[in-house]
Amino acid sequence: MGIAQAGRGRMTRRAFAAALAGGAVAALAGCSSGSAGAEGAADEGEAVARAYTFLDRRVDEAAGGIRQGLPRSYTGGWMETHHSPVAFTYDVALAVIAYCARGTDADLRRAGALAGTLLALQEGDAAGDGRVRQSYASGKVTAADGLPAVAAADSFTGAQAWTGLALLHVHRATGEDRCRAGALRLADWIQDRTASTTGTAGYTGGLPASGPALTWKSTEHNIDVAAFFRRLADVTGDRVWADRSAVATGFLDALWNPDGAAFWTGTGTDGATVNRSPVPEDPQSWSFLATGDARHAGSLDWALTHLAAEDGGFSGVSVSDADTSKVWFEGTAHMAAALRRRDGDGDREKADRFLATLRAAQSHAPHADGYGIVAASSDGLRTGDGDTLYASLHTGTTAWFTLAAQGADPFFPG
Repeated sequence: MGIAQAGRGRMTRRAFAAALAGGAVAALAGCSSGSAGAEGAADEGEAVARAYTFLDRRVDEAAGGIRQGLPRSYTGGWMETHHSPVAFTYDVALAVIAYCARGTDADLRRAGALAGTLLALQEGDAAGDGRVRQSYASGKVTAADGLPAVAAADSFTGAQAWTGLALLHVHRATGEDRCRAGALRLADWIQDRTASTTGTAGYTGGLPASGPALTWKSTEHNIDVAAFFRRLADVTGDRVWADRSAVATGFLDALWNPDGAAFWTGTGTDGATVNRSPVPEDPQSWSFLATGDARHAGSLDWALTHLAAEDGGFSGVSVSDADTSKVWFEGTAHMAAALRRRDGDGDREKADRFLATLRAAQSHAPHADGYGIVAASSDGLRTGDGDTLYASLHTGTTAWFTLAAQGADPFFPG
């Protein structure tokens, strides 16, 4: 184990089956999202506005009662056919961060309502220890219905850190003290449950739905923790969180491959043996977004070379070096955001080309509706860890597009 994808918001065939087994409710009826296959790729401003409209529709169809509810992560294509009802916590967090990035009054109302739902899920969790779960049943949250059912009960470290980052974005935007308090509870959970000095010091994968705690360490998760704890130190003024962030950053240093100028996936279950295959995209782009460390800036170039993908007239990057036959649109947005932040020679032009690809996908990818963006350029993209991605509209990919197009960094509130 230890592949970077663990703990993320991707809905695959295997994860979907697990979600249904975990008690997810029936799918919400598909909503009309506008004309499919809109002519031409919209200019960037219009495309971003349309992406936010897609997020609004996903969020508002889940609205009701005293709290906002949870937007489903995937619509259209394979996932629509199989009636996916799942809201991944990671995708909800990304939607919150995207709303805070644009920051209109309506955006902040939606961000605050989603944050309120995440806090209610944290408070109402059966374990009572400050965690959130990997995914929940999407839909309305009302006083009569109670909290959404858990779809996947795993508590992976990455989902905790992304939820914490989302709450800190809302705290900065609105001053909500409860969001700061919720973020602190999540950080305490990560520290208490996943901090490990075994092998290479860092943070382990978290807790599965059942069985013993995970002992592998993911490079991606440690990026998430490093950023979350650093931002928490900024908000609280408590140096201990900066010190703990440095532990996660030290793990990144240990997983750096200077010969290949890229980050390895993570470690095996002993916490020390390096997991070298497959090599995923996320750590290559997220590391620079989260740290800005020039020593590791070459990871972007490694990904551009080794993970380049073309499919159906689209060009971008793939999930990992296990399969570069199709374009992973979320990862392509990661790269656009990271290139804009690095801003070296040619980076702006490369980022602009990736953003143009995403705008084209918004209109012309399989199952496009002119608003959201699908996860993959076509069905059947293998992640390298036994799962598969599909050309289904994805709230997480759409949120990442809005962030990249606005030059916003989700790891830095404000």
